[in-house]
Amino acid sequence: MVGHIFLALILAGIIGAVGGYLGSLMLTKRMALMGGALGHLTLPGVALALLYGFDVSLGAVLFLAFGVAMIWFLERKTRLHLEALTAVVFSGSLAVAFLFLPEEETDIALLGNISRITPATVFSTAAISLGLFWMIKSIYEDLILAGISPDLAQTAGADLKRNNTLYLICIAITVALGVRIVGGLMTAALLAIPACTARNLSTSLGQYALISTLAGCLACLAGILVYAASGIPPGPAIIIVSVILFLVSVFKPFALSFH
Repeated sequence: MVGHIFLALILAGIIGAVGGYLGSLMLTKRMALMGGALGHLTLPGVALALLYGFDVSLGAVLFLAFGVAMIWFLERKTRLHLEALTAVVFSGSLAVAFLFLPEEETDIALLGNISRITPATVFSTAAISLGLFWMIKSIYEDLILAGISPDLAQTAGADLKRNNTLYLICIAITVALGVRIVGGLMTAALLAIPACTARNLSTSLGQYALISTLAGCLACLAGILVYAASGIPPGPAIIIVSVILFLVSVFKPFALSFH
């Protein structure tokens, strides 16, 4: 049991850190809730993974890729806005998920589960997360600048199409990893709340990214410890801790000034 909790702490800390770091970028670009929509899209993949006994993150990322491709195809074939097509595909995904999802494993898919963590899972997650950190860092400043002025970013040499593609890939992979610990319903919170906490406490862009990363990591570590002590599902425990950190940050006087 102790060894399992240790593995869970490593896994959750890594996912929480990368989720917080990416979330700081998503909040700046006003896309904080996108993680929740993508989290719903992972549910059919998670359901199939639970049904056939393979890795839930693999099932999640495969169905994410399918769903994003479907939205892209429908956008080219119809006059509907992206938001409308997203609503159609995500709603359909939820319905399909509950067709395949074993009733006794519904809580696992929706709220997260860490009972099947292995050293190989932790190692692969750590390797993927390091790649995500590197990728996000390589596009972070360019995307911030593009959010202020796309023309200025292009003048500075930023490749906007490439950066946006990498950005969406990072979101999809991070959501797929996060589904393991918080389930398909709460991935938006995993990404958004640490960034909101950091926004209240930071006085520079560098501090903002760092505090968001640390807040995401700390919330996940504390949430796993709460799970170990009380048996509360890890997903709700992690998000409750994250909300508490945010509320603490609200009552700290601050002056936000990005340089």
